[in-house]
Amino acid sequence: MFWGIADGLWAAPGLVARTLADLPSAVRRVPEALLDLGISALLLGFRRPAATLSLILLAIGGPIAAAAAAPLFRDIKATAFTGPRLQSASKPAPNRDLASRPAPPAPPEVASRLAALDPGFPRAVGIAVMDVQTGWIASVQGERPFPQQSVSKLWVALTVMDAVDAGRLSLDQAVTLTDADRSVFSQPITHLIENGVYQTSVGDLVQRALIQSDNAANDKLLALSGGPAAVQTFLASRGMSGIRLAEDQRQLQSRIAGLVWSPELSFYGAFEAARARLDPEARAASLAAYVENPYDGATPAAVVRALAALQRGELLSEASTRFVLDTLSRTSTGPTRLRGGLAPGWHAAHKTGTGQDFRGETFGLNDVGLVTAPDGRTYAVAVFAPQVPKASPDRLQVFQKVSSTIVEHWRGGQAPAFDPGSTTRAD
Repeated sequence: MFWGIADGLWAAPGLVARTLADLPSAVRRVPEALLDLGISALLLGFRRPAATLSLILLAIGGPIAAAAAAPLFRDIKATAFTGPRLQSASKPAPNRDLASRPAPPAPPEVASRLAALDPGFPRAVGIAVMDVQTGWIASVQGERPFPQQSVSKLWVALTVMDAVDAGRLSLDQAVTLTDADRSVFSQPITHLIENGVYQTSVGDLVQRALIQSDNAANDKLLALSGGPAAVQTFLASRGMSGIRLAEDQRQLQSRIAGLVWSPELSFYGAFEAARARLDPEARAASLAAYVENPYDGATPAAVVRALAALQRGELLSEASTRFVLDTLSRTSTGPTRLRGGLAPGWHAAHKTGTGQDFRGETFGLNDVGLVTAPDGRTYAVAVFAPQVPKASPDRLQVFQKVSSTIVEHWRGGQAPAFDPGSTTRAD
């Protein structure tokens, strides 16, 4: 019910915007087109003086005059704009395995406090915290692979942004979604598909996949980037071992439930109805197999190393790094997980993951991200809870206590105020 209302609220502005944009007005469009043309010419003159002057000379004096003045145009192009601008660095060079980098030992008080956070869930929780500046890592079950669920959308987004840096994709590149692109569970963008079509862009899909954890947006991005093999190639090229992506969300969620994906499952309620018809014991066995050997497994230590490398600008160009971090800072899911244990003045850029519910338990409750102190010091953090009782009072406290541990360490041992009542809010 909540998601249906939230999806409707998200869709409403888009419907209004499209309605206004589609209002036929020849009188409005002609002047706008002429204005756009004029502005484009001015921008070309200021931002591409060489091209502009070349075109003028080509029209007036012919190709010989244009060629003769080429050295002058190069000088103008080099000095035409000297103000500050966001530099898009070239594609970062491949890194050796991030896990092989030397690092100092973790502060004993951080390691001991994390080790004492065991909430008593049916399966052990994986935790890792890394100081981005110094490189130390404190972890619990840090080298064990855990189900990522929607945390894996981060690696898809990074692969897409790498393609943007390489010129294979662009953020403003048009993308058409159709009924064939529908996925499962949370996919608010599909509410915008009318008459079988919705026009959007690569940049919009990246933001929806990370901020709203939209499965349809993620699956479309995965297809555009070249599929799971392309993601694994990107991860390997940056030395990010210990992270795996097997398939898109609709394939993954079907497999976890014990179903085989088919397009018919994308229609409202069809997936849940098909899952309900499965033998309960067969479904339980499928979930257990997934948690024991997750197809989308990642180790907490590998995740914090990757997040730290992202923060340091080692994975993408500067422009793409800023775009991803800014987008992660606007994540709307899991507001009381890692964020719930931070003190005022702290900033978080994170990605959540939430698995399927069965017999009163959630199979995969995760949050990973970068938390930044008021003085700018940044920590990478990952918490993976593979099997969590829905009624447990520690369901969210384990995330919040990890965050508060980081805050306490930064403060020099002074623990921040912790409000257990905050765990009663939506996770």
